[in-house]
Amino acid sequence: MNNLLEIQNLSVRYHLRDSDVQAVRSVSLEIRAGETVGLAGESGCGKSTLAMAIPRLLPEPPAEYSAGRILFEGRNLLAMGREEFRRLRGAAVGVVFQDPFSALNPVLTVGEQISEVFRAHGRPCPPDAVEGLLARVHLPEVVRLTRSYPHQLSGGQRQRALIAQAIALGPKLLIADEPTTALDATIQAGILDLLDELKKDMGLAVLLVSHNIGLLSERADRLAVMYAGEIVEVGPTAAVLVKPFHPYTRGLLASLPRLSDGHGRLPTLAGRPPDLRLPPEGCAFRARCPRAIPACAVTPSLGAKGEDRSAACHNAYN
Repeated sequence: MNNLLEIQNLSVRYHLRDSDVQAVRSVSLEIRAGETVGLAGESGCGKSTLAMAIPRLLPEPPAEYSAGRILFEGRNLLAMGREEFRRLRGAAVGVVFQDPFSALNPVLTVGEQISEVFRAHGRPCPPDAVEGLLARVHLPEVVRLTRSYPHQLSGGQRQRALIAQAIALGPKLLIADEPTTALDATIQAGILDLLDELKKDMGLAVLLVSHNIGLLSERADRLAVMYAGEIVEVGPTAAVLVKPFHPYTRGLLASLPRLSDGHGRLPTLAGRPPDLRLPPEGCAFRARCPRAIPACAVTPSLGAKGEDRSAACHNAYN
């Protein structure tokens, strides 16, 4: 499989009034054509910053791309001028946001917002295109919905309308940042089924961001685990879940509740994540790690640990 997207040693920092936050630190990740990559990690680890860095939706300032490259079909997105990149965003890279109510404009109808995607890229909106896109994401009464405002839709309908907007121009990559967080369980499943269907029918690559590893275990072909702004493990989802190499991944999986465990206390990781205003020297997980050794004083690189597996650890499980 060919790499559609290659992130190479990317670093992103936020310049705040009294300090800088190193939100993403030397991250490398590939997304292959037609696959779903799950991006997992606890809140504050940098998942959303990394996801929004790809379509350059981070506000600059305070955000700054301080190092690295983002290659899309071999073209460095960070080297493009804003107008050139604006033509690519939305056409080749679509984004589904966490909160559709905030992402949709409250004073425009759903139909106006979807047709605006065509106009923004200098294309005429074909007749019945909006209704067709709404039907494509399995919304009912599409003629009525095109004339409706976001507040007149349910949460699940708004998310489907946002997905319709994201796929309007036939992108090759879809970035979904926590797309089901605000929805109940049954609606979540329907949204994820829709993303799977679009991936198959349109040949999409999908970056699916979530703190819910259970969700990613069922939907992602490969899984990337983030901690403190760094990717610490990458591999086929089933392999990572069955045999995690990095101690953080193992601790994260051990903390998940299981029906077979009864009512016992869940394992937890001692300590707290580091303050990214002052990132620690060496491995960021060292102070919490049960396998820390003197070599952990040096920052580990994301090294190969077998076929299509990588982990950033000097003393990984094997």
